[in-house]
Amino acid sequence: MTDVIKIVVAGPRGRMGREAVKLVEDTENFQLVAVIDHKHNGMKLADILETSKSQVMVYTDIEECLQNEQADVLIDLTTPETGYLHTKTALTYGVRPVVGTTGFSQEELIELKSLAEAKGLGCIIAPNFAIGAILMMKFSQMASKYFPDVEIMEMHHDQKLDAPSGTAVKTAEMIKENRPSHRQGHEDEKETIEGARGANYDGMRIHSVRLPGLVAHQQVLFGAEGQTLTLRHDSYNRASFMSGVKVSVETIMSLDSLVYGLEHILV
Repeated sequence: MTDVIKIVVAGPRGRMGREAVKLVEDTENFQLVAVIDHKHNGMKLADILETSKSQVMVYTDIEECLQNEQADVLIDLTTPETGYLHTKTALTYGVRPVVGTTGFSQEELIELKSLAEAKGLGCIIAPNFAIGAILMMKFSQMASKYFPDVEIMEMHHDQKLDAPSGTAVKTAEMIKENRPSHRQGHEDEKETIEGARGANYDGMRIHSVRLPGLVAHQQVLFGAEGQTLTLRHDSYNRASFMSGVKVSVETIMSLDSLVYGLEHILV
């Protein structure tokens, strides 16, 4: 019989957090032991989340939570600032973080990686948990060897705080590994309206769209003489991310360092 994994969810009332709570409650070998919310301290989850009947405790302070509850994994789906604090605290308390928050700086990632290795604990930070999005990123990396001229267009709901998205940045980083560094477009190109050509990452362009009605979408457009190649992924609801969260929780128990990006654990 598979050992039960005891889980704390941070951000249970958010749109991603609600799906994570449902995932944990519906998965046989997962056990929800507490949630972390920015208010409602001391209440029961069922009292603040109409979609749950769970009687686990709500905490506003992560240290109090991890001192009082036995947890194996923290699922954090909050904000970059809170997610960084939660990840660092969880590792300090011997809890493995699965983090779906984007916007970490390189310095923060290096610090968290060092802490995870010092503790011998797994930590997964994933810009995107949708399996299809991970495949799009991997295929883009493969294509960039043969199509070095590329632009990334990411489209999200209008409540998203960071731009470009973590998925777009991660895609660009993966493409950079295979793509010869060069500036795209005409050498005398001039923006008549600032920002018209999007963000510049190693010569390739990233464009961000924010509109109501969208969830999470990305298109990677490659161009070459006489042809184009388009790779696109669309998430139409947040349940699409939960397959990756489940894989991450199951995998993290056997890791002893930080992994940035789900592509490193999918085979």
